[in-house]
Amino acid sequence: MRVFRRQVAITLTLALALVAAQQVPASAVPPDEQYAKQLVKKVDGKNVKKHLVALQAIANASNGTRAAGTQGYDLSVAYVALRLKLAGYKVTLDPINYVKGWVENSPPTLAQTAPNAKTYTPNGQLFTFQPSPAGDVTAPVQGVDLTLPPTPVPSSTSGCETSDFAGFVPGNIALIQRGTCGFATKVRNAGFAGASGIIIFNEGQPGRTDAFPLDIGEWRANIPMVFAGFDVGSELAATPGATVHLKVDSTLTLGTNYNVIAETKKGDANNVVMVGAHLDSVTAGPGINDNGSGAAAILETALQLANVPVKNKVRFGFWAAEEIGLLGSDQYVEGLSAAERDRIRLYLNFDMIASPNYAFKLYDGDDSDATGAPAGPPGSDAIEQRLSSFFDSRGLAHVGTDFDGRSDYGPFIAAGIPAGGIFTGAEGIKTPAEAAQFGGTAGVAYDVCYHQACDTLANVNATALDINSDAIADATARFAFNLTNIPN
Repeated sequence: MRVFRRQVAITLTLALALVAAQQVPASAVPPDEQYAKQLVKKVDGKNVKKHLVALQAIANASNGTRAAGTQGYDLSVAYVALRLKLAGYKVTLDPINYVKGWVENSPPTLAQTAPNAKTYTPNGQLFTFQPSPAGDVTAPVQGVDLTLPPTPVPSSTSGCETSDFAGFVPGNIALIQRGTCGFATKVRNAGFAGASGIIIFNEGQPGRTDAFPLDIGEWRANIPMVFAGFDVGSELAATPGATVHLKVDSTLTLGTNYNVIAETKKGDANNVVMVGAHLDSVTAGPGINDNGSGAAAILETALQLANVPVKNKVRFGFWAAEEIGLLGSDQYVEGLSAAERDRIRLYLNFDMIASPNYAFKLYDGDDSDATGAPAGPPGSDAIEQRLSSFFDSRGLAHVGTDFDGRSDYGPFIAAGIPAGGIFTGAEGIKTPAEAAQFGGTAGVAYDVCYHQACDTLANVNATALDINSDAIADATARFAFNLTNIPN
């Protein structure tokens, strides 16, 4: 009860500060800056660490993990949801699906039925693409942006973009070439395009010709799928009017986990500022840096922001099953209507903000580093600049990090929503230049306990946690009142 009263007192203090800021002359400090300073003072690293202590205790009581589908994750959801409800938020437990179990009952079937009759060898020329659901379909095969003959090095983007399926006939079986993007992306796009089945075949370069057992561990489309050798795929692609019989005999069991979604009661519902972090860990450990750190920081930010009359509605997302394919954020964005997506003006992502050998890395929204992925949707540059300004104001170095698709900003960017955030490094190796900028040890991973059992409270850098929590509070508060630089 004392904690609750203290929280109420803090909220009232911040609310009064906001009212006072709104009553001063126009020439004074604007409300977004005034309130950002107040919120930064309240979102203290020591309070953020209290949430990490709770998450560690949950893992300790749950076989050392908080992974999707475990008691540890369920208890993490309960902890976050309760704290948010007590703070006055509207809290929704948003269900998502993940693969709980998969069994192949018999080998797959792939046989050409027209214009010629030919049966391909199961578990030789093709394998069931795990975790394919069961399915039995006979339909025309349609190639999707194939690169034939293949280039000397892997370069095919077959099925990587939704635009690859322009002209795809729903009900056809999608013939997709292995290449430069993830298999899950290809499967997802084919499902959206209305494919009745999927044949992914190896790309064709030396060492990339044969079929083999493949398990992406993600449920992305409710249609039968196989992985075939290059000989099968290239033959089907070269056969006009090819029709095949595709059958997968399997038992797929889906489990349910929950995203925790919390929204301020105040603020314009047509202008939503979304702040997110994944709540699950890997199976191997408690995930206190990855990603208890980000989840704890946005939780504390939410608690301190509660019941303040913000101008723009603020929505917090604690994502399920990020570690097995961004499933929570992906299914959340997928489930939004076009109008609901349009109302989300920006998305801030915080994944691993307290790595022990940290660097302050800000997502490269404008692609000024010219590395990897292109710039994010318009407005991503403004998010990067806002975060940069915070670190600059404290005289702290920062570097860019690529939108490489490894965290929950991915589905938002794909939907055209501007995004940004902070990352302190994972299994990558710290450079000498970064050691000079941030301290720590060059030639050593940013997080030597990445995805391991040792990702405990002892794996958290208190300085990085405190500074990044302040940066999160600053950005959240400013965008909660001012979206001037974010395109409509």
